[in-house]
Amino acid sequence: MSERTERVDAYLVTGGKYHDIDFARGELLSLLAEHSHVRVTVVPDYESLGGIADAQFLVSYTCDVRPSEKAQAVLWGWVENGGRWLALHGTNAALDLPRPTGVEAPRCFPTWAKLLGSQFVAHPPIHLYRVELSDPDHWLVADIEQFETDDELYLMEHHDANDLIPLLHTNWSGEATGFAESDWTQSERHLVQYLRPLGAGGVLYNTLGHCRGHWDMQPLMDYYPVIERCSWEQPMYYELLRRGIRWAMGSSI
Repeated sequence: MSERTERVDAYLVTGGKYHDIDFARGELLSLLAEHSHVRVTVVPDYESLGGIADAQFLVSYTCDVRPSEKAQAVLWGWVENGGRWLALHGTNAALDLPRPTGVEAPRCFPTWAKLLGSQFVAHPPIHLYRVELSDPDHWLVADIEQFETDDELYLMEHHDANDLIPLLHTNWSGEATGFAESDWTQSERHLVQYLRPLGAGGVLYNTLGHCRGHWDMQPLMDYYPVIERCSWEQPMYYELLRRGIRWAMGSSI
């Protein structure tokens, strides 16, 4: 007789703008389904406060989803009290566009940015860049081969930077064309994945995973000419996600 495994309840938050949310949602549900004892509730934003607060872990893939002050406070307390949150790609992004000076990143949720450890500011045009190991001995990235990916390279403003545990990074400097804060010529090292400990819990943030289909830029553009899958085409990205889910479930190895 096999050993009984207790049910684990998880929340998956997938929603927002300018991305193929349906694709990301499907891929993440498939990864979560590899754990048969995990029951997943899917919501489009962070306002299902009672359910999220009762969940054992949280996974998010959103863009320009701006949580209410109440939601930010509840999630802060949930993480501080032991919750684990795998936050992906645009979870830390607020975007105002179009603007004459380019896409703006309003600092509209300082509590949220501090909770996540960062806020998205800009990215250069999608291009190939090398993802390197910041802490090769940490189990979340140990034995991961350094890889190249064509993705949005997130340029971020970090909060409580000394408390972050870098796991992956890349080196780049230049112009983030199309963004209001476009000059990144004085920067070089940018975090790609990190841990943000908070109280008894924490956030694991991975900036990779841009995806976009033909209809995901409406109403700005009726039909986007290309389908973008970026790091979703990289086996190493799926390995990072699998380890991230294990971490969120409470694993330390």
